[in-house]
Amino acid sequence: MDATSLITRESDRLASVLASLDPTTPCPSCPGWTARDLIAHLTQVHHFWATVLAEDIRSDEDASRVEDSPPELPESIDEILPVRAAATRALTAALDHLGDAEPRWSWWPADQTVGFTRRMQVCEAVMHRVDAELAAGLDPSPIDREVAAHCLSHCVDVMWGWLPGGASHTSRGIARIESDGQEWFIDVGDYPDSSGAPVPRAERAAEGAEPTVEIAGDLEELARWAWGRGGQVMITGDNTGVAAMERLIAAGIQ
Repeated sequence: MDATSLITRESDRLASVLASLDPTTPCPSCPGWTARDLIAHLTQVHHFWATVLAEDIRSDEDASRVEDSPPELPESIDEILPVRAAATRALTAALDHLGDAEPRWSWWPADQTVGFTRRMQVCEAVMHRVDAELAAGLDPSPIDREVAAHCLSHCVDVMWGWLPGGASHTSRGIARIESDGQEWFIDVGDYPDSSGAPVPRAERAAEGAEPTVEIAGDLEELARWAWGRGGQVMITGDNTGVAAMERLIAAGIQ
């Protein structure tokens, strides 16, 4: 998978779709966001990670400094377009220059490497491209199957897996996701927030765990479904596990 080419292609597609829209057009897969918010977000994300990589950022303090100084962006999508293109070029240039094992800060404590940023930014570009097409009322363009499998795995391992320090996971069921001969076994449940309310999450299931929920569908549809971008899948199994999966998907990924 050529990550930098993917990031460039998907980001360019997002920009070309949004360029034709009124900046106030709602983005249905990112509640509360407009077309302008979406392109501004991708621009600032690419600027942030390009800076983290280029400046060898390794601490929370330095990452916060970069995050607190985003580029100022105009209101017009047309005026944001060249800023976005420059931010994407800076990100991909940094990724092309660095190896996956080289240390850099990330928000995922278990993986403080360039590789984490590379993997995350592929998914970010793909799913936000889907967001742009949905905002424009278009059917999403196809996602390459290798990329779809990558995005599904990254969702399972990272996007669903966040667990604050001191919190514990309560299992509500074991789900098996299956497509094209590939399987993902996940333990779906929740953890309590500061008020005690359950926050949906999931993690890889222990080896040998017996599934109580079965989830099947086309690989591309499964990737979009997992990231909260539509997608038609079939979910069967015990009521508790199915309800836990539905809560997880409903929580969404912005």
